[in-house]
Amino acid sequence: MRAGPSQEEIRRHNLGALLRHVHLSGPTSRAELTSRMGLNRSTIMALTADLTAAGLVREELPKETGRAGRPSLVVRPESARVYVFALDVGVDRLVAARVGLGGTILDRRETVRRRGPFSLEEIVGPLAGFARQMHRRTRPDTVCVGVAAAVSGGVDRSDGIIRFGPNLGSVDVPFAAEMTRRLALGLPVTVGNDANLAALAEHTRGVGVGCRDLIYLHGDVGIGGGVIVNGQLLGGHQGFGGEVGHMVVNPKGRLCGCGSLGCLEAEAGERAVLEAAGRLGPEMGRDAVRAVVDAADRGDIVAQAALSRVGDWLGLGVANLVNVFNPEMVVFGGMLREVYLGSAAQVRSRVAVDALSPSRDVLRLRTSALGDDATLVGAAELAFAQVLADPLEVLLRAGS
Repeated sequence: MRAGPSQEEIRRHNLGALLRHVHLSGPTSRAELTSRMGLNRSTIMALTADLTAAGLVREELPKETGRAGRPSLVVRPESARVYVFALDVGVDRLVAARVGLGGTILDRRETVRRRGPFSLEEIVGPLAGFARQMHRRTRPDTVCVGVAAAVSGGVDRSDGIIRFGPNLGSVDVPFAAEMTRRLALGLPVTVGNDANLAALAEHTRGVGVGCRDLIYLHGDVGIGGGVIVNGQLLGGHQGFGGEVGHMVVNPKGRLCGCGSLGCLEAEAGERAVLEAAGRLGPEMGRDAVRAVVDAADRGDIVAQAALSRVGDWLGLGVANLVNVFNPEMVVFGGMLREVYLGSAAQVRSRVAVDALSPSRDVLRLRTSALGDDATLVGAAELAFAQVLADPLEVLLRAGS
């Protein structure tokens, strides 16, 4: 029989929980933390004192209270001092950002990425260079507590290897190990699937805050997904969970990059939209898809028909997911944000027909609140995960 948690384990848990509240909610009074965490005032005072001494938070008087009596001190994250590097490997772009505790983007670099097969050097080189540039600009008293990257592909969470990425032209790429070596910060680089991390971002900082069961659908060249169940990201056995773009919706349909026929991304992805609209050519990407939506808004019959067709397949995919997971919300992000806005009526019509009524009656369909930065924000949250779980231990290691 296992004994209950020790006092030190309880303290470590409470430190992480308090820091997480401040990280996600921003400046929060001691009184509010006492209410949220269900702890007494003296315990909250001791926890904030420990985090303040470690340089993770600071306490200050509120500017105005409007109340009589002694005001409750406000606990703020030390955003300028404690930070992570967040990296985003998209099909068309590379982004690196220095993100402070609390989610504040302190510095950022971005460049266009040439479409085509995944070249490790062409990806790692610019990202490592960006991170080193930003690192050199930091003050001596700052500390980096994590590095994480969002990539478009299936990532083995045990070793950070990109096992497959049909739209990156890659298999078995040791991205995490090479990025760790090139950065040379003494910190391992954690890697996650972009759609999974965007789901995490929308759940913690976007349109899905407070929503315990959520599905995020991300469109780039293909379609990826992230599934939040009871507040937790559904990763799967090896971390490959959420590949909803390869759910077959049309068995006799279009050839997908994965080799199957009629996958959701083959029927409702970027290429399907542009081909149906008669606009398939050298100009691909988000702007080309947005142009189809704009044309449909202006009355272009071909563009309207294209969005209706794609919206029908997208709605079928959503209906299947609703029947399996019973989410409270489905969020459309990346290129799918534009596609959904242009085909919402068709998507909703298909969901109304094919989703089970108890599930669809409470379903909310929404677009991403974080826009193109959803994957980057998710990478930052992944990088902060360890310090939020064990603040003092992680900070001690990072500063040694």
